[in-house]
Amino acid sequence: MRHRELSFLSAAALAVVAIFVFSSCETARVSQARLPVYEPPLTRSDFQHVRTTAYTHTESDHQQYGARNALGGQLRAASPGVRRADNTRGLSADVVQRLGYSEASYQSSEGEGITIAAQSAVKSKSTKAPKSSKHPVKKAKAVKKKPPTIGSAAADWSRWPAGTTFRLLSTGQMYRVEDYGWALAGRNTIDLYMSNSREMNSWGAREEPIQILQWGDPNDSLKVLMPRMQHKHVRRMVLELQGNEQEAAAMR
Repeated sequence: MRHRELSFLSAAALAVVAIFVFSSCETARVSQARLPVYEPPLTRSDFQHVRTTAYTHTESDHQQYGARNALGGQLRAASPGVRRADNTRGLSADVVQRLGYSEASYQSSEGEGITIAAQSAVKSKSTKAPKSSKHPVKKAKAVKKKPPTIGSAAADWSRWPAGTTFRLLSTGQMYRVEDYGWALAGRNTIDLYMSNSREMNSWGAREEPIQILQWGDPNDSLKVLMPRMQHKHVRRMVLELQGNEQEAAAMR
């Protein structure tokens, strides 16, 4: 009986050692990996054209964090978007043209290819007063709509500090930067959180015009990142936040 207990304890000890060795090797492998090729930051502007990708919490490199973001909160998927040309309403003509929206036309609930001008024409026709009816008209009850959910996004916090909130002009969806990642350090790419792998794969990689609604505070980003400087991608972001772009670019 004692021999069996000793054998069991020995096997358990070996298993613990194996896990520790594997974890150490995995950590060493990640720490020795080369950082992404550095890209010069985009010009800081309230309207930008950026590369967007998508991620979800079930990916292998995110499973250890679960559905939590880098700030400790819960990851959220944005409310469904609408593909309408009026997502660019209120933008000046030069901004629309610079972002590639000079001929903006998207599929909408009324049909395909409805442009801003066409929508205006449709609205002008529909402003005629309705004919009087003998039948009593029921008054419509006001329905309170829930505000759209702001989705989570990951990015290099030196380009888009934590808390930066933006809108996708193609869909009207809003996102807030709450995450970062190895593959995003030193890159002009924003990763949009999706609730499942199907939606993630459907999004793929897209060049998207965005409107910054609120910039995050770089100092708040530094407070979160400074204790995590043992990671190379974090050090690169910190260096750039501190104004040392050349040193950040030289990191490999």
